[in-house]
Amino acid sequence: MSTPLRVRYAPSPTGHLHIGGARTALFDYLLARKNGGQFVVRFEDTDQTRHVESGVQNQLDGLSWLGLNWDESVDIGGPYAPYRQMERLGLYQPFIDQLLSERNAYPCYCTEQELEREREEQEARGETPQYSGRCRRHLTAEQKAEFEAEGRKPSVRFHVPKDKIIAFKDKVREEVEFETNGIGDFIIVRPDGIPTYNFAVVLDDHLMKISLVIRGEEHLTNTPRQIMLYEALGLPVPDFAHLSLILNPDRKKMSKRDESIIQFVQQYSELGYLPEAVVNFIALLGWSPGGEVEMFTLEELVEQFDLDRVSKSPAVFDMDKLNWMNNHYIKQAPLERIAGLAVPHLQKAGLIPAELSEDQQRWATELVGLYQEQLRYAAEIVDLAELFFREKLAFDDEAAALLAEEHVPAVVQSFLKQVEAADSLAPENVQKLLKAVQAETGYKGKQLFMSIRVALTGQMHGRDLNMTIHLLGREKVQERLRALL
Repeated sequence: MSTPLRVRYAPSPTGHLHIGGARTALFDYLLARKNGGQFVVRFEDTDQTRHVESGVQNQLDGLSWLGLNWDESVDIGGPYAPYRQMERLGLYQPFIDQLLSERNAYPCYCTEQELEREREEQEARGETPQYSGRCRRHLTAEQKAEFEAEGRKPSVRFHVPKDKIIAFKDKVREEVEFETNGIGDFIIVRPDGIPTYNFAVVLDDHLMKISLVIRGEEHLTNTPRQIMLYEALGLPVPDFAHLSLILNPDRKKMSKRDESIIQFVQQYSELGYLPEAVVNFIALLGWSPGGEVEMFTLEELVEQFDLDRVSKSPAVFDMDKLNWMNNHYIKQAPLERIAGLAVPHLQKAGLIPAELSEDQQRWATELVGLYQEQLRYAAEIVDLAELFFREKLAFDDEAAALLAEEHVPAVVQSFLKQVEAADSLAPENVQKLLKAVQAETGYKGKQLFMSIRVALTGQMHGRDLNMTIHLLGREKVQERLRALL
């Protein structure tokens, strides 16, 4: 009987969920759900200099918003708790002792200054900097005692075997090889007793029975170090899948300072993107479904996803495509849901009150409905609907030229008279008023409808005119028509 698949997403809690991390977590989730496995979320917080107190919750909130529910983590526990490295320190000591006793690791008393000097000398000779191994080769018991008397606390370094090829079959990149001679003895425990990433990750993955490690290709060079640790400790090596880079639209490596891309999942939530659209888009960053269809629910992704169709080539992050995809989902969503995302942006911009009456809520929902087909994300409602909140209309040259045509005063005067006498400006009633203007003035088509649209909105083109007039309301319609006359 085969072992059930166990995958993990293991971020450092340094901030919000980044789009690259979200892709890793999504692929983990899809494979776990497809294969009846477990999706584990744990936190690698041994680098206390980068630790952000809210980082853990931020990561969980981002995953939760995307709909990627986990089976084990800090909040719900699990059979391999705890799920924070700093709470697991006691679990690592037996493995440190084993490596030291079997001479696969050794204490290193070199100071930062000595290591920096060594690096500079190697670079001056044109060599690739790596630790020379002097504490492994030359350190006597007397020297150790002397260093300790000075107050030096040793780190622990792994003894990298020479002239060895570390080969493994990556689930994405296929056959991968590294020569150990280019690696150098690396630190596995810092002088403060806290394990480094490469050591702790091996032990956590082993102790939590992780069978497949999915991560970004920036971790590829860590893999030979980790495989050597597995082998030295006599532990089974999990499978690895290293995902390609995500490039910006200029096909350059995505930087966290790149403003052409929204990079953190929380920002999408705040701007009023739909999580199902973001999930759909992220899934296609490096994975292709093998057909023409691009729109998938999370359940459909679970059915179709396979690492065999994950590309070795970098994925390009295209904001235009994401916006197109999100617009597709917005158009299909119930109006109440989109209004729930968009109305708070109108409130935040100070365009409508923070507390809405029933009538105001209905009006705001209808306003969002007017623009639902156009919205790429909910926050756009502020710019799209700004004509409803202007004190004074401004007319560009094209609009001003239309208003200067001789038929306009008659059309505007007639429509004002109809509005003043109307019982209501409900959309179906507005249509009747416009027909009455046509009958009275003889003007129709562009001369009628565009004249009134420009007079009321300052725009030559826009959304449904009847609904626009209804939402402007009698007072504003009269005010704008009189101002023009």
